[in-house]
Amino acid sequence: MDKEILVPLDGSELAEVVLPYAEELAVKLGTGIKLLRVVTLNMYNVYTESIEVAYSLEQTVASESSASLYLEKVRDRLKEKGIAVTLDLKRSTAAEGIIDCAAEDEISLVVMATHGHSGVTRWVLGSVANRVIKVIEKPIMLVRAKERHRTAPEQGILKRIVVPLDGSRESEAVIPHVAWLASGLGAEVVLFQVLAGSYHTITTKGYEYTIDREQQIASAEIPAEDYLERIGKQLNENGMTLGLEVKPGNAAEEIIDFANGIGADMIAMSINKRSSVGHWVFGSVGEKVLHRGNKPLLLVKAPGAETK
Repeated sequence: MDKEILVPLDGSELAEVVLPYAEELAVKLGTGIKLLRVVTLNMYNVYTESIEVAYSLEQTVASESSASLYLEKVRDRLKEKGIAVTLDLKRSTAAEGIIDCAAEDEISLVVMATHGHSGVTRWVLGSVANRVIKVIEKPIMLVRAKERHRTAPEQGILKRIVVPLDGSRESEAVIPHVAWLASGLGAEVVLFQVLAGSYHTITTKGYEYTIDREQQIASAEIPAEDYLERIGKQLNENGMTLGLEVKPGNAAEEIIDFANGIGADMIAMSINKRSSVGHWVFGSVGEKVLHRGNKPLLLVKAPGAETK
């Protein structure tokens, strides 16, 4: 098995919400799963008496033993489904452990929960997911803990994927990854573009005239549809079921509402160079989709996207 899906777990049931998704992806895409558990060594006593350092190391060894047993139990459950599973235990901080493991050549996708021991705030906004999203180059699928899926993976969890595009090449970086996922899953892909018009005054030869929001949207609608059709042809070559939709409004709100309205199972979007990682993930569009949405979210870093 030359490709694997990386699944970081923290030992909690909430983090295990990703397992049905990872299971379905592994079976239908023909990949293996690498289960990762990061054990953090607490070295706050390292400069005090040696007995205190020894105690800290002893606690770490116990934690590693417990973590190994936990991963083995999860592995055994997955192997019953015929999935090839490898285990990785790292002694590091949570974020750096995930980043290091994701950098390995065989990892094609990271699937992780947005809720672990520390709660939604830490996983999504804190030092773990914040840094992981910004640094790793591999696609990452974020699954919300409240989305505990009761459908069996063999019945299909990921049947419909919404792909927001803004007309830029950077936003299209997600397309090859969506094609890979959808072709293996047999999922429908819906390409979606939001037209956000505003009043705009144009001056020419001493005369001023104003184009209102409705006029702008009307004039942009047909080109937007043509654009989505052109992108759709790339996906149609793989025999996928395809949908196209253009709507006016606020980008983030329309993405969330549209995905909910059509019963989408995942939103897939790029982290693009034009608006940078900070804007897409923690700015006006991506932040709202990430925090206010209730669908699993696939993020793909476009070539040239900034990292910090």
